[in-house]
Amino acid sequence: MRILIVLTSHGRLGSTGKKTGFWFDELATPYYIFKDAGSVLTLASPEGGLPPVDPRSEWAEEETAATIRFMRDSYAQTELANTRVLSSISARDHDAAFYPGGHGPLWDLANDPHSVALIEAMFCRGRPLALVCHGPAALRYTKAPNGRPVVAGKSVTGFSNLEETAIELTDVVPFRIEDMLRNNGGNYSRKEKWQPYAVSDGDLITGQNPASSAAVANALLRRLRIKGQVPKGGDVAARNA
Repeated sequence: MRILIVLTSHGRLGSTGKKTGFWFDELATPYYIFKDAGSVLTLASPEGGLPPVDPRSEWAEEETAATIRFMRDSYAQTELANTRVLSSISARDHDAAFYPGGHGPLWDLANDPHSVALIEAMFCRGRPLALVCHGPAALRYTKAPNGRPVVAGKSVTGFSNLEETAIELTDVVPFRIEDMLRNNGGNYSRKEKWQPYAVSDGDLITGQNPASSAAVANALLRRLRIKGQVPKGGDVAARNA
């Protein structure tokens, strides 16, 4: 079972002068759910090397069991520091792909031609795709074989307009996830702000916010089990925080 994790390389929060990147627990919790289920993981990013982490996701109040474990895990730290350049990745080498969020993907993965090509190739091959929070930004320009957006007619979720407004970034981000998914024909749904929520529609799995990371990761494992890729009992419980 080979899972590709695609992280952002973008570390600037628009013109605010503040930093952004990937959300730490949106990597850490799925990373260990996949690892503990026996997955072989590959980490990649558009520029390769160490991707930027959103500094807010490292605040003490955002700590989870998974982030603490990751910080103490020298092997995981080495993998993160040496992500592969996304253009070197082939869809045929992976059984599934997972995209963590954080605001960074809105600026790079949403437009990255290698990410678009990778998602389209995996979609065509029937390889599951899972994206959480702002990770679905990577679906913005992806097309199905029929020329329609990959999300068209699909049940999806992602960071809601209410959540973007709550953190006062509506006027900073280049686009809002909820709006993009709706405009691309997705059947968008959400729960209340900050509540765990994951939606599965065949090989496409999406999660609303950071609290949804474990649900999305376990949904991806369940989908892989259906396809015969995960041993029975491969789901691993993880803490949502």
